[in-house]
Amino acid sequence: MTTFDLGAFQKQISSQNAALPPVDKWDPEFCGDIDIQIKHDGSWFYMGTPIGRKPLVKLFSSVLKREDDHYFLVTPVEKVGIQVEDVPFIITQWQKQGSKLALTTNTGQDLIVSSENPIQIFADKKTGALLPYALVRRNLWARLHQNVFYQLAELAVDHGEEQELEGKRHLMLESGDYRFSLGEL
Repeated sequence: MTTFDLGAFQKQISSQNAALPPVDKWDPEFCGDIDIQIKHDGSWFYMGTPIGRKPLVKLFSSVLKREDDHYFLVTPVEKVGIQVEDVPFIITQWQKQGSKLALTTNTGQDLIVSSENPIQIFADKKTGALLPYALVRRNLWARLHQNVFYQLAELAVDHGEEQELEGKRHLMLESGDYRFSLGEL
């Protein structure tokens, strides 16, 4: 865990979001599926071979769109389907400054946990385990990496509290005025 300048971090997030293509405004014809797969661990594969160039993965992730439970890479003129084993992103880092919790994905996308970027508990599509996921952008979610989850759980034990939700005890954390569950106790 490291500390950071929250104002500078928020400017960085705004800059990142402004640089993203407006894929939600693009609705091209579906051109078919392409053999790209995002594995459970967040790694990208093309025709069974890992895509090792991080800038290429970042480019692809910037034009990623989800419709229902289907994922697509889109441009203004074409849309191709890809396979995603669970979710397209993994939260690999976290930082805390004051009361704010900031997360970073495996593709370098930053976010501050809030009502705009909530954390919710979902069933992992591969394992079925109930785990915390963060909304990154535009209906695209990231699963917390196991190490990040354990570190946040430790933080919650030290500084969070338990709360009953739907008749079950949950371990709760806060980011600013946003409260969220890390899971059932």
